[in-house]
Amino acid sequence: MIEIFICDDEDTVRHQIRTALEWKILVENYDMKVVCSAANAQELLDAAENGKRGIYFLDVELKDREWDGFRLGRELRRRDPHVILVYITSYGDLAWRTFQYHLEAFDYIVKGAEPIGPSVSRCLDEIQARLLAERQAPAETFTLRAGEMVRHIPLCDILFFETAPTPHHVFLHTSNSRIDFLGSLNELETQLGHQFIRTHRAYLVAADKIETVDLKQNKLWAGGHECMLSRAGKAKLRKTLGGSQ
Repeated sequence: MIEIFICDDEDTVRHQIRTALEWKILVENYDMKVVCSAANAQELLDAAENGKRGIYFLDVELKDREWDGFRLGRELRRRDPHVILVYITSYGDLAWRTFQYHLEAFDYIVKGAEPIGPSVSRCLDEIQARLLAERQAPAETFTLRAGEMVRHIPLCDILFFETAPTPHHVFLHTSNSRIDFLGSLNELETQLGHQFIRTHRAYLVAADKIETVDLKQNKLWAGGHECMLSRAGKAKLRKTLGGSQ
């Protein structure tokens, strides 16, 4: 059974989230249970000490001198790299903040004048779909250390690796996060094999994530992100993709 935790300092919002979750679990017979509905970060952290993988609905703007939702998410991710984080916010565009904290959020739900129950229900459906997919076909993962945290990133989520400005550091890009870690593209290219293509000395791109290639401009796009393409990269690309580009 997957345990669900809620942390929001607004009683009304917390009640809406819990009601929507429990109703969805009952109707769909999901193997989940809401085990904690906390008004502050410490209460949630105390309840989550068992270390089991969980789903966390976290308010971003907690009225707490020590914690906001992102710091709380970072602590939960430190305890278990596989936790699922969903952020509740009054603002529509806070995804950039996850880059600061090296977090990968599953979703953002905006609270406002309208009840958030429908958005919470939809989000739980999407989480259930991901969990089922993981059970049916366990994903290969790429393991890295970012600061004090060990992360396990499904290979299918990785768009590309990019040389970082800091010497001996690499950026890992997914659709909604960028993770800075110690490494080299040469080592990664050897480790990951044919699933990734060295399109440029500064880029190692997932072959199945390449959407468009512009040979004249020496560029390609993966997951909407622009990557560079060198002469050697073009040759590798043609060899791997069979010249289809």
